Amino acid sequence: MDDSITIILDNRELLSGVCGSNDDNLKIMEETLRGRIAIRGNELRLEGADEPSLKRFRMMMDSLIDTVRSGENPSPEYVKALAETAHARVALDGEAENLSVDPLKESMIIIPHGYSRVFPRSLNQAKYIQAVRNHDISFCVGPAGTGKTFLAIAEALRLILSKKMRKLVLTRPVVEAGENLGFLPGDLAQKINPYLRPLYDAMETLIPYELIRRMEETRTIEIAPLAYMRGRSLNDCVVILDEAQNTTKEQMKMFLTRIGEGARAVITGDTTQIDLPRRIDSGLLHAVSILSEVEGIAFSYLHTGDVVRNPLIKKIIQAYENEEK
Repeated sequence: MDDSITIILDNRELLSGVCGSNDDNLKIMEETLRGRIAIRGNELRLEGADEPSLKRFRMMMDSLIDTVRSGENPSPEYVKALAETAHARVALDGEAENLSVDPLKESMIIIPHGYSRVFPRSLNQAKYIQAVRNHDISFCVGPAGTGKTFLAIAEALRLILSKKMRKLVLTRPVVEAGENLGFLPGDLAQKINPYLRPLYDAMETLIPYELIRRMEETRTIEIAPLAYMRGRSLNDCVVILDEAQNTTKEQMKMFLTRIGEGARAVITGDTTQIDLPRRIDSGLLHAVSILSEVEGIAFSYLHTGDVVRNPLIKKIIQAYENEEK
């Protein structure tokens, strides 16, 4: 039976923040809850929705109110993630009153000196962030645009800039150059820079460029092609291996055995973009197959529904997936 629920907000400023620009946040909630939200004064009333939707509405409103009170302006993307999380929590537990933990809020990334807070935009992203926080070695596999590299960089910067880790090491295989960088001009950093550009793009979105330069000068940030990692022992640092689908089995084993005391490693890759001569040679695919049952290693999987770039990217990925079926 359809019913209604009314939420009373303290003031108009809080109401405005919850509703969003042009009431965009309310429109998303109406679409996902399949009901109508009416505004009267400082009250929001959801009408024509079933009981599970009423529970999800109350959960979403609690989170939105807390977010606005903390000084943030929740975006439509954040509201979509809240809707997904609320749906999953109600489906899993059945009673909203028993669900005390908000995965999105628990997974919020606050970077010292950063531009803004970083929040997961899907439940899978929230699980990925928690996996990185709770495991020394974390793998994340997913298509382009799902935020696997961006979230790894954000969490790493949080750890480094809050002095919980000593340094950040960025690496990736250089498949296009056959691991031979000698013909490129400049020093090692200049040679590898084009291949690590996506990682720098993420950092420049999160913290001021001047801070990045200072971290480079003090070697708080270190960049290295994967071929240069052999023989090293990486202690008390965060290591991000990007584009791991293009590692060989031998390279992946070599990298994983570099992880030393107090270090944390995040390995990201897209198994649909393997550039090696043979797909079966991918170190990422091999690691997933033999390490998935190893205690202490986390595996997160992001999917088309987790894409957070231009909405067209999700459609493009889906089209290619359909062609392969």
